[in-house]
Amino acid sequence: MSKPLVFEKPLGMRDILPESLAKQRHLEQALKNCIEKWGYEEIMTPSLEYFDTVGAASATLTDRMFKLLDKQGHTVVLRPDMTTPIARVVSSLYKDMPFPIRLFYQANLFRAQEKEAGRNAEFYQTGVELIGEASVDADAEAIALAIGCLQAANIGTFKLAIGHVDFLDGLLEEIIPEESIHERFRRFLHDRDYVGYRQLVNTMELSEVNRHRLHALLHLRGGKGKIDEARELTINGKARKAVQTIATLWEALEAYGVTEYVLLDFNLISGLNYYTGVVFEGYAADLGSPLVSGGRYDNLLAQFGRPAPATGFAIKMDRLMQVTQTAQGVKPDRVMIGYTANQRNAAVIESQRLRKEGKVVIAQLLTAGDELSRYETEQGCSVIYQVDEEGQHESSGE
Repeated sequence: MSKPLVFEKPLGMRDILPESLAKQRHLEQALKNCIEKWGYEEIMTPSLEYFDTVGAASATLTDRMFKLLDKQGHTVVLRPDMTTPIARVVSSLYKDMPFPIRLFYQANLFRAQEKEAGRNAEFYQTGVELIGEASVDADAEAIALAIGCLQAANIGTFKLAIGHVDFLDGLLEEIIPEESIHERFRRFLHDRDYVGYRQLVNTMELSEVNRHRLHALLHLRGGKGKIDEARELTINGKARKAVQTIATLWEALEAYGVTEYVLLDFNLISGLNYYTGVVFEGYAADLGSPLVSGGRYDNLLAQFGRPAPATGFAIKMDRLMQVTQTAQGVKPDRVMIGYTANQRNAAVIESQRLRKEGKVVIAQLLTAGDELSRYETEQGCSVIYQVDEEGQHESSGE
């Protein structure tokens, strides 16, 4: 017989204790205040969605979804992302709402883990979706808002790396006819395995010009000057158009005054395959994983019957908690009122009066031999006193 699970939790699940949760809620409120100023409205979708609709359309791999059967025998999933459910809403409940539509969310998501590796199976995100706008200005808005969110969260040093999925795809198409090789290049770049990338380039039969172009790709990371370098590597095709989009985007970001936070990265590869244009990731100092990820996904809504361009981003709250310099905020004073059984009425009246004044009040029944003063450290109360039957009190901690 297996040992009963008493204190254990399912793989990847965790408890969030009051102090950490208070800090998370404080950050969520700061992000909410920032996003709402840009005209976005908050939305919430169900934790459970049908696999055949949201699950099948999601960019999350199927084997990372939590699947269940409802009483009717339908397969449902715990939502692995929020972008796909929002696409469902925009194509159904909002089918008559004109574009563009600006929505944001703060929600918990679920992705199964195969083994314990420091990754949470349930995690929290704050995200933004700008739907129905295909212009570069929409991409610039999403990026500028992401930067504003990181500033609102008081992240000291950070950069947003910006790329375009068509640049790498277009460059590879120009140089290497075999599509089967393209995925190997993408994997090396996604994993930042530049040694493997160079070895693959050197083993291929290429002209010296094309070999140089592939090696030069690794150096297309930096400021505005990288735009001209990228343009020189391309022919007038998909990759060249991607460079022009990035050039126009940079001009828009200059108008927002945020280019000091931006790093162009023409070999940026996203782990999600539904991005169709500009992509970006946000990094903070001393944190190797991205805080923010986002980009343009123009094909998703067509799967729900309402084709529309879209862009957006998601902020990983767990990672944000690790690097923010924002404290929880000033806690209100906690008042402890001790009382015995025959003092209950007076204690309740006094507690209600103080709560109406905005104070946090803990009313504690005292038993024989109970030391009221011990609650000063145990409950974090700055003021402690005991009431008598007439409502008068004797201070023990003021």
